Amino acid sequence: MGILTINKNLNHLAARVADPVATARRYAEEPNRHDLGLPSYPREPYQRDRDRIIHSRAFRRLQHKTQVFVTTEGDHSRSRLTHSLEVAQIARSLARGLGLNEDLTEAIALAHDLGHPPFGHAGETALNSVLAEVIAAQDYSLFDHNLQSFRVITELEKPYLDFDGLNLTRASLAGICTHNGPMNRPPRLLQNYDREFALDLGHWPSLEAQVAAMADDIAYNNHDLDDGLRAGLLEFDQLLDLPLIGRVFRQTLADFPAAEPNRQSAAAVRRLVHAMTSDLFAETLRRVAAAGIANPQELRPYPHSLVGFSDSMAADCAAIKGFLYKNLYHHPQVLEPLKRAQSNLRQLFLLYWQSPHTSLPESRIRLLNGLSEPRHRARLIADYIAGMTDRFAEGEFARLSG
Repeated sequence: MGILTINKNLNHLAARVADPVATARRYAEEPNRHDLGLPSYPREPYQRDRDRIIHSRAFRRLQHKTQVFVTTEGDHSRSRLTHSLEVAQIARSLARGLGLNEDLTEAIALAHDLGHPPFGHAGETALNSVLAEVIAAQDYSLFDHNLQSFRVITELEKPYLDFDGLNLTRASLAGICTHNGPMNRPPRLLQNYDREFALDLGHWPSLEAQVAAMADDIAYNNHDLDDGLRAGLLEFDQLLDLPLIGRVFRQTLADFPAAEPNRQSAAAVRRLVHAMTSDLFAETLRRVAAAGIANPQELRPYPHSLVGFSDSMAADCAAIKGFLYKNLYHHPQVLEPLKRAQSNLRQLFLLYWQSPHTSLPESRIRLLNGLSEPRHRARLIADYIAGMTDRFAEGEFARLSG
């Protein structure tokens, strides 16, 4: 089923159809460009959200943050930035095929990993453990990359004169918060925003946010597989008996028996992406039709995700995740650098914590001097480390550990 066949089928459920003023509202009022004497040109609110994310410092730093392989270990594996771009590309293509709001979908996809610390999930584990140690495990202060993404776009980025953060629209903020599903017990920060800004965290998000979440799954399943093959940590023979992967790779080898292995794997991965996106299109249309959703007002209270794979494809994707978890993510050549980095990141936090006035930059010391509670001081240090790239964190640890 091609994109042209189903184009605009869900256009009536796209964001802004229900209440364009409410969904495009921003938390802080912004001055009008015309009132400032600046030239004005037409940009939709979600285009502006996307542009603000792309131009943020946090987004640029993703270039040197780990996806699977530590970024200092090689030049060709995905970084957190290239992963985010690939998620956005898949998400935008899905949104266009389904007739949804492409700009909103892309903005959510681009922002979903902004809160990742250096060294990916290993860095997150390090910050979690050390925060628990220094502030006696007060849960609301522990580190979570999804919550950190929200903090980046609402507090930590400071490019504007009149407000902190990027001041994204309500639809973008809600999608970033709930792209993985409803939040029944949101952290305190999100509770505050929900009360003031009606993010509706207890319900499934817009179809655009659901598409961004599924695009993330498609991207990392396929591109982590591709990186593993190119790095020589995975072999074709390991894949041939797996569901879906095995069928696709066997057919690709049969179709291109004389091709170079890198070309064969690239062709097979493209076919896998096509198989997953085609299944997602068909299943999403089936779910919406079966649910009888006629207008956007009926989307939010609906109790299940409407964007997803068929049961058979979901089972195949689960098998891929299980395979990657066992054979790639736990491979010694992946784990050993991450374990070292995790230990170093934890020690780096403690070096800052124990001697902040001799280890932190002057700008951070000034901020730290204005904080009295340990959890707030710990949060500031965690924010500083979370914003680092892999190589900057390694350099800081080497500098301070002597």
